[in-house]
Amino acid sequence: MSLFGDGLEAAVQKAFTRPAPKSAGPQMRYLVKKLGGTKPVADLLGMSQRQVERYVAGKAKNPRPALAARLEREVKKRWQPQIRAMARAKAASTGGIVIDTRARMGYTAPIGSTDQDRIRHLTVALPPQYAARLFDAQEAGASDQELQEIAAEGLKEVYFQDGGRRAGSLEEVRFTDIEHLEFDL
Repeated sequence: MSLFGDGLEAAVQKAFTRPAPKSAGPQMRYLVKKLGGTKPVADLLGMSQRQVERYVAGKAKNPRPALAARLEREVKKRWQPQIRAMARAKAASTGGIVIDTRARMGYTAPIGSTDQDRIRHLTVALPPQYAARLFDAQEAGASDQELQEIAAEGLKEVYFQDGGRRAGSLEEVRFTDIEHLEFDL
């Protein structure tokens, strides 16, 4: 499970204008249409081509929980690509991204400051450049750790340093033990 990647994906999915198909038959038909045949869908989902054809024809209706989860994830990954692209572009150019998190945060600072890690609940609007960096990194296949570092850098600038108005000597923000993480555009 990718906490940051899934969180960014969920934020983009909130922009959808129509709900994605919910049941197995319509989901399979959508994937067959998108991927151009039952064979690529069977390969993607790790099942037989014949079983995909059964779902498309309506003869099979109730997939096992693991298959249902994979099916839903693959459909949502491809659902409304233009809406998805517009939401990302808006966040990266004008809107920015809001991060709501409850995690252990601390920082590296000069001796004499209170840099003790502690659990904090923050809801912070990160500027568009951080949204762009997060989405670009996600698109490039960045690990959760890399996405976490970008978010920590944004929190350092916006929350801890208040855009340069305080804590100027702050060196690094540690962002660990994440209990809750949610993004919104």
